[in-house]
Amino acid sequence: MYIDLIVVIILIILVLMFFRRFSSFVFLMAIIDIFLRILTFIKNNIGLKDVAHVIGKYLPENMFAIINKYTGQYHLINMILKWAFVIIMMFFLSYIIKIFLKKKKI
Repeated sequence: MYIDLIVVIILIILVLMFFRRFSSFVFLMAIIDIFLRILTFIKNNIGLKDVAHVIGKYLPENMFAIINKYTGQYHLINMILKWAFVIIMMFFLSYIIKIFLKKKKI
């Protein structure tokens, strides 16, 4: 199914429509990736097999899993999207460091 891809695209469109800043897009991508990683941790460490099955069936492990799922056979596109995501995460890290340094000065 394309549920994961559809949800990610809808979230990106909504953020771009309402916030219209690159930093909002970067934060959204980081939030989605962190959320998927938390759910993967819950799936792997929860004792309830039904919940783990639902999480494993409908949600990917992280953003790289989404990229691999839909562009796995197109190696060049796959690598470009992965590097783009890594660059977005670098922007996210720089934004977080800037926020941390501003808070520290106060």
